[in-house]
Amino acid sequence: MRIGVVTFPGSLDDVDAQRAVRIGGNEAVALWHGDEDLRGVDAIVLPGGFSYGDYLRCGAISRFSPVMTSVVEAAGKGMPVLGICNGFQVLCESHLLPGALIRNDHRKFICRDQRLRIENASTAWTSAYEAGQEITVVLKNGEGAYVADEATLDRLEGEGQVVARYVGNPNGSQRDIAGVTNAAGNVVGLMPHPEHAVEDLTGPGTDGLGFFTSLVERAFA
Repeated sequence: MRIGVVTFPGSLDDVDAQRAVRIGGNEAVALWHGDEDLRGVDAIVLPGGFSYGDYLRCGAISRFSPVMTSVVEAAGKGMPVLGICNGFQVLCESHLLPGALIRNDHRKFICRDQRLRIENASTAWTSAYEAGQEITVVLKNGEGAYVADEATLDRLEGEGQVVARYVGNPNGSQRDIAGVTNAAGNVVGLMPHPEHAVEDLTGPGTDGLGFFTSLVERAFA
C-alpha cells in the first residue's frame, strides 16, 4: 500500500515513520504540509515532532495547513489516518478525534521505553495485535497527557474507542489512555512512538511494527 507521511515545519520523526512504513511492507510517500495533493495514497501518517514550534498549542497551527484540508476530507471518506505524538495532537485539534493533549502532570519532558496494553485490535492500524496484548514502544513527550470531559471518556470506553492504555501511567493521562480511535476505526491517535520500535537493531525490539503491518494484513485478510 502507498502510505503518505506528512512533513510539517518542525516534524522530527517523519523520516523514521517513512522507514517504519517501508519495513512494514508498504511504500512510503512524502507529503508536504503546504500541498493539498495527497498523491493518490491509500493511508496517511502524521508523525511526531514540534510542528510549527508548538506555538499556541501543540498541533493548533498545523490543523490549518493545506494538507489537513485534504486529510480531514479523506478521513471522512474512510481513509486510514494514524497520528503519532504530535500527529495525535493535530488530529485532536482538527476534530478528527475527541479530547486533547495537555502538559504532563509532572511538568517534565519524558523519554523512555513504555509498556502499553492494546485495548482495541479491530482498527485499521491495530489489527495485527490481539486485544489485551502488551507491547513496549518508545515514549517521548512533554504534553502527552490525554484529557476529555467525563461524558466523552465514558463514551470512548463504552464504544471501544480506547485503542491503547499505559501500563503504569507516565504523564497523568486520564484513565491511562495512550491512544484513541474514531467511531469508524479508520483514524487512530497514539501518543507513544511505534515507529521507533520496528527492528531489533534500534529501539526496544519490534513491538511497534504491527501499526505498520496492520493495513496490509487487513487488506489481504
